[in-house]
Amino acid sequence: MNRQVLALAVSTAVSTAVSAAFSAAASAQTSVTLYGVLDEGVNYTNNAGRGHVYELSSGYAQGSRWGLKGNEELGGGLKAIFQLENGFDVSSGRLNQGGRLFGRQAFVGLSAQRYGVLTFGRQYDSVVDYLAQTTANGNWAGSLFSHPYDNDNTDNSFRLDNTVKYTSPSISGFQFGGTYSFSNATNFGNNRAYSLGGQYAYGGLLVTAAYLRANNPGNGENGAITANDASFVATRMRVFGGGITYNFGPATAGFVYSNSRYLNPTGNGYLGTAPLVPPGVLLNSLKYQNFELNGKYQISPMLFVGAQFVYTIENYDASSGGVKPKIHSFGLMADYNLSKRTDVYIQGEYQQVAGDSTYSILDEAFIPGAQAPSSTSKQVVVRAAIRHKF
Repeated sequence: MNRQVLALAVSTAVSTAVSAAFSAAASAQTSVTLYGVLDEGVNYTNNAGRGHVYELSSGYAQGSRWGLKGNEELGGGLKAIFQLENGFDVSSGRLNQGGRLFGRQAFVGLSAQRYGVLTFGRQYDSVVDYLAQTTANGNWAGSLFSHPYDNDNTDNSFRLDNTVKYTSPSISGFQFGGTYSFSNATNFGNNRAYSLGGQYAYGGLLVTAAYLRANNPGNGENGAITANDASFVATRMRVFGGGITYNFGPATAGFVYSNSRYLNPTGNGYLGTAPLVPPGVLLNSLKYQNFELNGKYQISPMLFVGAQFVYTIENYDASSGGVKPKIHSFGLMADYNLSKRTDVYIQGEYQQVAGDSTYSILDEAFIPGAQAPSSTSKQVVVRAAIRHKF
């Protein structure tokens, strides 16, 4: 009996020691994190297709999501890394990003402290990685404060499939990166994309710049930018811009300029099947120039307020002639932290389309995140919401 007890004790001790050793080794070499954001609130739109509407809606300050990210130590400062991120609608439980399981991000790669990060998969472009940091929508306000139709993708309306991305380490405040997205088609140049960007950070100063180009975005289901991703479906897309922010203690001020051009656009992800031209007219190109001023003030550790103004020049070049409507957007936001992981916020956005007329749906105000375009040149959206992070 004593022998049996002794054998059991030894066996248990050995098993425990081996298990502990493996656990320690695993924890020292690998890490996997589950995380997420739930953003849910009530929206009021004063004019969404000839009438006002109240709605329960998900994902504005941040898109609602859950994800897994992790790394494995390979030795010599080298790591294997991955990230899988799902976007969903809290109100209905439906998948976002065209019904993809991991529509926000899905990539795997290598990270070296001295040499940077190289990843492969569905990823953000350099406009999102760099330029968006200096915008209100890409920093603290979310999609309601996007530039018209998110024409420059600073609110990441689309991601890049089939993408190889490189991100450099930070070198004396400088960092740069780029992406190349394969078309995955026999016609190599059809629906491919590439982007470049960089930033400089010193104290409270941040300066950013980025460039993005895509051929036939939104055409086909296997290319770099698919139809349910694209802000505009077009023959060619080009975006470039620069931005600057500076922290003055509790205050942050920023300025952003972006320039986006779409050649032969035929559709828009926000407008669905609505034509961009009146009957009998062909649209040669659309160009948007966005000038943004934004500011944020941290009143206390728990409360901040922010404001944004965007002046957008739309160059509408059609077979009927060229016109230049002007779009004015103004937003306000207040956010209060209930805890480290939970906050409540209220925000509002006003948009007005003025100047020349295109005689198309583009003459109607349409704030990104509104249920539908206004039936007039003006629109207001107000949102009160709660956000929880885990």
